[in-house]
Amino acid sequence: MNTPNSLNTPNTVEPARSAAPGRDFASSSVPRHLARGAIGFGLIIGSIALVPVAGPATLLAAPLALIAFRGCPTCWMVGLAQTVSRGRLERRCADGVCTLAKADAP
Repeated sequence: MNTPNSLNTPNTVEPARSAAPGRDFASSSVPRHLARGAIGFGLIIGSIALVPVAGPATLLAAPLALIAFRGCPTCWMVGLAQTVSRGRLERRCADGVCTLAKADAP
Protein backbone atom coordinates (compact mmCIF):
# COMPACT_ATOMS: atom_id res chain seq x y z
CA MET A 1 0.00 0.00 0.00
CA ASN A 2 1.55 3.27 -1.13
CA THR A 3 0.64 6.32 0.84
CA PRO A 4 2.24 9.74 0.61
CA ASN A 5 3.41 9.55 4.22
CA SER A 6 4.77 6.01 4.18
CA LEU A 7 7.88 5.16 6.20
CA ASN A 8 9.71 3.80 3.17
CA THR A 9 11.55 7.02 2.40
CA PRO A 10 15.23 6.25 1.85
CA ASN A 11 17.87 7.65 4.23
CA THR A 12 15.99 10.55 5.72
CA VAL A 13 17.26 12.31 8.81
CA GLU A 14 14.87 14.34 10.92
CA PRO A 15 15.69 16.35 14.04
CA ALA A 16 14.29 15.00 17.29
CA ARG A 17 10.89 16.34 18.22
CA SER A 18 8.72 15.80 21.25
CA ALA A 19 5.93 13.25 20.89
CA ALA A 20 3.17 15.85 20.86
CA PRO A 21 3.43 19.55 20.08
CA GLY A 22 3.04 21.65 23.19
CA ARG A 23 4.27 18.87 25.52
CA ASP A 24 7.67 20.40 26.19
CA PHE A 25 8.49 20.54 29.91
CA ALA A 26 12.17 21.40 29.45
CA SER A 27 13.85 24.49 30.86
CA SER A 28 16.46 26.61 29.16
CA SER A 29 19.23 25.10 31.31
CA VAL A 30 19.80 22.21 33.71
CA PRO A 31 20.61 24.47 36.72
CA ARG A 32 17.39 26.41 36.16
CA HIS A 33 15.42 23.17 35.96
CA LEU A 34 17.02 21.84 39.14
CA ALA A 35 16.20 25.11 40.90
CA ARG A 36 12.54 24.74 39.89
CA GLY A 37 12.60 21.20 41.30
CA ALA A 38 14.14 22.35 44.57
CA ILE A 39 11.45 25.02 44.93
CA GLY A 40 8.67 22.57 44.09
CA PHE A 41 9.84 19.78 46.37
CA GLY A 42 10.63 22.31 49.10
CA LEU A 43 7.09 23.68 48.95
CA ILE A 44 5.54 20.21 49.16
CA ILE A 45 7.79 19.00 51.98
CA GLY A 46 7.56 22.29 53.86
CA SER A 47 3.79 22.47 53.66
CA ILE A 48 3.42 18.94 55.04
CA ALA A 49 6.14 19.31 57.69
CA LEU A 50 4.70 22.57 59.05
CA VAL A 51 1.18 21.21 59.61
CA PRO A 52 1.89 20.25 63.28
CA VAL A 53 3.42 23.68 63.96
CA ALA A 54 1.23 26.10 62.01
CA GLY A 55 -1.90 24.08 61.30
CA PRO A 56 -3.58 22.88 58.12
CA ALA A 57 -3.40 26.32 56.51
CA THR A 58 0.20 25.51 55.52
CA LEU A 59 -1.15 22.94 53.06
CA LEU A 60 -2.19 25.88 50.89
CA ALA A 61 1.48 26.19 49.86
CA ALA A 62 1.45 22.74 48.23
CA PRO A 63 -0.49 23.83 45.09
CA LEU A 64 2.22 26.44 44.47
CA ALA A 65 4.56 23.53 43.82
CA LEU A 66 2.50 22.68 40.74
CA ILE A 67 3.49 26.03 39.27
CA ALA A 68 7.17 25.35 39.94
CA PHE A 69 6.89 21.84 38.49
CA ARG A 70 4.84 23.02 35.47
CA GLY A 71 2.41 20.27 36.38
CA CYS A 72 3.15 17.34 38.61
CA PRO A 73 6.48 15.92 39.86
CA THR A 74 6.39 13.45 36.96
CA CYS A 75 6.15 16.37 34.52
CA TRP A 76 9.22 17.84 36.20
CA MET A 77 11.12 14.54 35.74
CA VAL A 78 10.15 14.39 32.06
CA GLY A 79 11.31 17.99 31.69
CA LEU A 80 14.63 17.12 33.33
CA ALA A 81 15.18 14.34 30.79
CA GLN A 82 14.23 16.72 27.95
CA THR A 83 16.54 19.44 29.27
CA VAL A 84 19.51 17.07 29.60
CA SER A 85 19.03 15.48 26.17
CA ARG A 86 18.17 18.68 24.28
CA GLY A 87 20.50 19.01 21.31
CA ARG A 88 22.30 15.76 22.10
CA LEU A 89 19.93 13.29 20.45
CA GLU A 90 18.28 13.18 17.07
CA ARG A 91 15.90 10.78 15.39
CA ARG A 92 17.27 9.04 12.32
CA CYS A 93 15.04 7.12 9.96
CA ALA A 94 16.34 4.76 7.30
CA ASP A 95 14.53 1.99 5.43
CA GLY A 96 11.41 2.44 7.52
CA VAL A 97 13.22 2.07 10.85
CA CYS A 98 13.65 5.07 13.13
CA THR A 99 16.23 5.18 15.91
CA LEU A 100 17.65 7.73 18.35
CA ALA A 101 21.29 8.57 17.90
CA LYS A 102 23.78 11.13 19.12
CA ALA A 103 23.53 14.39 17.26
CA ASP A 104 26.46 15.26 15.04
CA ALA A 105 28.68 17.98 16.42
CA PRO A 106 28.19 21.30 14.59
